[in-house]
Amino acid sequence: MTFFQKIIITVVFAMAFSRLFAQEIGVQLYSFRNQIPKDVPGTFEKISKMGIRELEGGGTYGLPAPEFRELLKKHGMKMVSVGADFNQLADNPQASVDLAKTFDAKYVVVFWIPHDKQFGIQEVKRAVEVFNTAGKLLQENGISLCYHPHGYEFTPYEQGTLFDYLATNTDPRYVNFEMDVFWVKHPGQDPVALLKKYPGRFLLMHLKDRKHGTEGNQKGQADVESNVVLGTGDVGIAAVMKAAKKAGVKHYFIEDESSRSMEQVPQSLAFLRSLR
Repeated sequence: MTFFQKIIITVVFAMAFSRLFAQEIGVQLYSFRNQIPKDVPGTFEKISKMGIRELEGGGTYGLPAPEFRELLKKHGMKMVSVGADFNQLADNPQASVDLAKTFDAKYVVVFWIPHDKQFGIQEVKRAVEVFNTAGKLLQENGISLCYHPHGYEFTPYEQGTLFDYLATNTDPRYVNFEMDVFWVKHPGQDPVALLKKYPGRFLLMHLKDRKHGTEGNQKGQADVESNVVLGTGDVGIAAVMKAAKKAGVKHYFIEDESSRSMEQVPQSLAFLRSLR
């Protein structure tokens, strides 16, 4: 093998290595809900210094939209996805289109399906109708609609769960999902198995770990202080990341709801960057 051939092989392997481990990791701004309102520019400066460039949010924290966009531009950040209220999406889906365009976001995410004490098949069927209709409008405007389960969707139904019904009856051209790995683990599901069951349907992911010994439930409820540094809990983040890449996840956001988020997020980033 000539010296030149060795150089070519080295460069090829280096490029492959770089692509494999250069996954962009963003943050869900809810992680800093207690800090941002007190000092919007200062908090974004801190987020930027963590090396974060992709965001999920939806509000401007009292700033005029042009000023907020300029703040993001200053720090080299982009708003990848924004949240949408289910009822507003049902009544006025154009509002979600307009919101996404305000931030130049490519995804709209619904985080909760309204229900009383018990979430059941009627609520799921209503969600299917709303998501398919609104998702088509969003898609026509270059925006993807995703739904973020919170655990109550995994109660048994027929031969599977309510989530299975939702996934099966929504049109993947218009509706997909954001997996929050905590809220898959918490109701007793396996994030890796779910990714394998529905490849290509989870376009976004919330990375969140759960303190060992935390008792789960199917109510969509948990103590926020059970959120721990990624890799130190019982979710199995390393295995999830491997499966997520194979399953077609496009964007990842750390979401740390604990009171320690400002300290824990950099540690979580360090863990993710250590994965091989």
